[in-house]
Amino acid sequence: MRILFLVQGEGRGHLTQALSLAQILQMAGHEVTGAIVGVTTERGVPAFFSEKFTAPILPVFSPGLVYNAGTNALEPFKTTMLALRTIRPFWRSLQQVRDQIDAQRPDVVVNFFEMLGGMTYALLRPSVPMVCIAHQYMAFHPDFQCPKGQWFYRQAFKLNTHLTCFGAKELLALSFDKQADEPRKRLRIVPPLLRREVTELKSSTGNSSTPDDFLLAYVTQPGLKVELEKVHRQHPEIRMDAFHSDAAGPDQVIDDTLTYHAIDGKRFLEFMSRCKAIVTTAGFESVCEALYLGKPALMIPQPNHFEQACNAIDSQRAGVGIASNCFDLDQLLDYIPHYDSQVSEHFKAWHAQGYFMFLGALNRAVSSTRKPSSGSFFGTRMRHLLRS
Repeated sequence: MRILFLVQGEGRGHLTQALSLAQILQMAGHEVTGAIVGVTTERGVPAFFSEKFTAPILPVFSPGLVYNAGTNALEPFKTTMLALRTIRPFWRSLQQVRDQIDAQRPDVVVNFFEMLGGMTYALLRPSVPMVCIAHQYMAFHPDFQCPKGQWFYRQAFKLNTHLTCFGAKELLALSFDKQADEPRKRLRIVPPLLRREVTELKSSTGNSSTPDDFLLAYVTQPGLKVELEKVHRQHPEIRMDAFHSDAAGPDQVIDDTLTYHAIDGKRFLEFMSRCKAIVTTAGFESVCEALYLGKPALMIPQPNHFEQACNAIDSQRAGVGIASNCFDLDQLLDYIPHYDSQVSEHFKAWHAQGYFMFLGALNRAVSSTRKPSSGSFFGTRMRHLLRS
């Protein structure tokens, strides 16, 4: 098979999943012809992806999310306004995507939650089948739990998720554990896609290794850094290592028990393999890595980020750790002795099934002769609006 990727460039999760699937496909003897990556004027293709992805990469404009510069809270209204202001360049991006599909003629397109994919198939209807992969598609599952209330954020999240998958043959929802498929919704539940560096790191450390006595934090929010330092003053006896973008060098020693580290994916995984527990946002990828490595997690969703709020609830259900709205160190310390290491072993067994499940999904899409269902009324109306 020849496979073309479409990847959302926001954050690291979808890009990391694309790298992981590329490894699976190459092991199976298939060809990944390239990746179309959604970028903005402020955010290009990250170096970690461009350095490791072996096929050609085409950056294409796609409206990004808008976060508050001070709190890092997601701002849905500003995000919507940005999308409306950039509707014409977005239309040109859809044409670029269609042209790339026509030029490369892959057997199947794999879309990692990039809106360009769903909208291209809704409006321009390429003939090549598309399969969509993301944890977000669990939102279509009847058993998936979401925060109570928050009606506006819930509807905005579901709308955005729908916009990524128009015309898809199947939606592959990445899940912490096995759930029932929903064939009427084209929904299949599959294991997470993890970097080979994670699985190899686990095998090199071994199950008998004893964790070092420190907590690891991944700090992406200015507000979370303030909370971390407050907790450190309350518990100066507890060693903490924190990775964040403003660290002054690889190792910025604050005092005997607190050290900041510059963001470095490889070093972060090495620290995670040795730590006692981890404090992080509720991004799906980092939580899965903690689960695979058997590390209890305190998950703090970014403010107003409905998807992460859902992830935190689902992670707690699966036994990954505990969800919290703040850096509650006492809650984490109380939880650590009760963490069930068997949860990690079950997760690894579930993850091992992914190889054949992903290959099977792509084979089904290629062998299918059905035309993509893009919703003709929606497509006609949107084409008219964008061209006017």
